[in-house]
Amino acid sequence: MARFADRLVYFPSRAHDGGTPAALGLAYEDVYLRASDGVRLHAWFVPAAAPRHTVLFLHGNAGNISHRLDKLSVLNELGADLLLLDYRGYGRSEGSPDETGTYRDAEAAYQWLRARGLPAERLVAYGESLGGPIAVDLAARQPLGGLVLESAPTSIAAVARYHYPWLPVELLLSVRYDALAKIGGVHAPLLILHSPDDEIVPFAMAEELYAAANPPKRLVRLRGGHNDNFMVAAEAYRAALNDFFQRGVR
Repeated sequence: MARFADRLVYFPSRAHDGGTPAALGLAYEDVYLRASDGVRLHAWFVPAAAPRHTVLFLHGNAGNISHRLDKLSVLNELGADLLLLDYRGYGRSEGSPDETGTYRDAEAAYQWLRARGLPAERLVAYGESLGGPIAVDLAARQPLGGLVLESAPTSIAAVARYHYPWLPVELLLSVRYDALAKIGGVHAPLLILHSPDDEIVPFAMAEELYAAANPPKRLVRLRGGHNDNFMVAAEAYRAALNDFFQRGVR
């Protein structure tokens, strides 16, 4: 059962006011798919000129896919076909977000890519912030060629305890998004990107996830805050991803 504080986890936006891939001069396909419970979801499929791999991009808890064009640009330039998914309640996707639903949504996007003939070893799940635990859940259940976690929490409860240590978090939250409990079940190559300056998800959580994960794995320290580290540390961000795509993906 949802609890009062659960509504503070999700900050969806319906309007695609961040633009479309066309603003970057990129061709794209509007994709509509259904989760296992029937919810209709929207995504963008953006092909690369000379694709080396495919990335399933699972965004954070605010906005929608139209607000991730900067990262789309980097990943496209690095040779990734990209599927950017809006969870239920975000953008043009139906419904309203909840923990189980977002897991279903990621699974539906994964199955859509596999149904197009994509081998699992060429598919990378990329989880940004809240998308990190969603990507971990997917990677623990399905074969992947790689997993990228950017500014990802160990769990939502842990983030809440960090910021509000005096509150009874377990009583106020029903959502968990417990990546730390699941990451041991992931056997794909792992790249963790996180800034020690992150003001929302402490860097110690990246270290905990790294310690609990199976090899091969790499933790890269970025600079900047939770939402701008990929720009502040643009060179390190791009280099880490390029290296991972070249060597970390099976």
